Amino acid sequence: MAKKEIEKKGILSNHGIDRNFKTLILEVQKQVEDTRLVLDQPEGKLQNKILTRDDYIDNLKSLIENKCFYSNLKANLGKRELDLIRAINIITANLEKIADFSVNIISQLQYLDNPLFLHKFDYKSLFDEVTSSLELVERSLRKQDINQAFKICRSEQRIDDIFAEQFKLIMDDLRQGNEVENLVTSLFILRYLERMGDQLLNIGEAIIFAGVGEKLKISHIEALEDSMENIDIHGPITNLSIESFLETKSGCRINRIQGQEKADQETGVIFKEGQVDKLEQENKNIQLLEKMKPGLPPRVFGFNKNGKSASILLEFLNGTTLQKGLLESNNRFLDRAMKQLTHDLEDLWTRSKKNKPVHAHYINQTNQRIDDIFRAHPDFKLLEKQIGTHRTLSLNALLDQTHRIEDEIGGAPFSVLIHGDFNIDNVLYDEAEGVIHFIDLHRSRHQDYVQDISVFILSNFRLPVFVSRIRKNINQMALNMYDFGQQFAKNQKDPTFEARLALGLIRSFTTSTRFEFNKEFASTMLLRAVYLMEKLMGYRGQPWEQFTIPRDVLVY
Repeated sequence: MAKKEIEKKGILSNHGIDRNFKTLILEVQKQVEDTRLVLDQPEGKLQNKILTRDDYIDNLKSLIENKCFYSNLKANLGKRELDLIRAINIITANLEKIADFSVNIISQLQYLDNPLFLHKFDYKSLFDEVTSSLELVERSLRKQDINQAFKICRSEQRIDDIFAEQFKLIMDDLRQGNEVENLVTSLFILRYLERMGDQLLNIGEAIIFAGVGEKLKISHIEALEDSMENIDIHGPITNLSIESFLETKSGCRINRIQGQEKADQETGVIFKEGQVDKLEQENKNIQLLEKMKPGLPPRVFGFNKNGKSASILLEFLNGTTLQKGLLESNNRFLDRAMKQLTHDLEDLWTRSKKNKPVHAHYINQTNQRIDDIFRAHPDFKLLEKQIGTHRTLSLNALLDQTHRIEDEIGGAPFSVLIHGDFNIDNVLYDEAEGVIHFIDLHRSRHQDYVQDISVFILSNFRLPVFVSRIRKNINQMALNMYDFGQQFAKNQKDPTFEARLALGLIRSFTTSTRFEFNKEFASTMLLRAVYLMEKLMGYRGQPWEQFTIPRDVLVY
């Protein structure tokens, strides 16, 4: 629906909330302006007016909220209209909070011995920033003007800077020990003004959301604009198609960016923003993998650091994840994908092999996550029990025993460049080109290849799909990876592959339970880990080179 149609018929119309929304903004503006007047020259009548207006603002907020909600129920709205409604609700809630802070400021005046004491500090500049930003809200939302929204967002930083200066002045005065009550009260008042800046930031970002269709923070947009200079997608951000892309537990935000004229095609770029250390490491890992196996990782178009955060612009890779291929039960795709994957893994691992022993410390990795496991499943603590002469160990005790066994088995005789998070949703197969791609590479490093194999097997096992046809394919993919690992170990003369794989599976089975809230399925994974730990303990004293894993433990 075109923008003019939205204004004419949609939520921002005479039939929607147009009058209520304008009124709310005007009332909040008056609330802030009157609060400033009271601070300039305290006057009881105006204070009462502020307190009375607060109830009216609360009612307006509830009225707009109800109209937005019921307009969604009564009409079959498109994404653009729904985004606008969501933005209005966010803006309305934050406007109401700004009004509340005005009331909070007025309530502090009773604690000042001298109402004019506050004039020692620059509260007027804070009010200037708030009122000038409030004047932009209605117009920028109606026109979905991103530049105006940026101005509203950036006022928050200016407000923070002014507050920081005044905070320092108050702290200096407090150290003198005079007029402590007046200084503390002044700090509270200035702090409420500073919090108004936080609400303005939320309002600006809501307007950006209405215009772009994705919830983006201003830092995210600034990083995106810097990165886009390096590729052939031009124009203002409102002319781009931006959509959330993939799920991640790493804390990174991931979006797919396309020009509007290509939004329906398999084109564009992937934009990631997150912690600087993770993205910096991913950038290095991609460069290393590209040298070892060109075409395996995505190309990097741009990398930018901004304080503690960073952003990276990556090639959008055509292809289907192995997970999607499994769920679609595409046997031809899966056979070709697995054949190509094992070929590429053998090539990558052979090229990157370093003939120096490496220890993955699988049980240490498990112990580092044990608190999260118990938080998700408190009953997994498995308290020690005894039935007759049979004694069962607690999970912690089992892990302690297995840790000792891991020291006996030792590490891998060599290291290779592993993916580091080798789940089946991090592997793409482009059937048209017959190529494999790896994504989400921030954990890639030289390590025991068994870690990748165990993670891959578990990412199949824990797929919550129980349709027999699909489950058969899932199990077969896990077994294919196991068989490939066995053959690779044989070719590389790695004698303790199976014993280390048991340790890797113990780690993967146990730690995966923290993401699984189906109690029965989570218990199944934990019991597989317990079984493998007990099998290792029962095998102790025999040559670890002859230890084998029952194939049944790998499938569900």
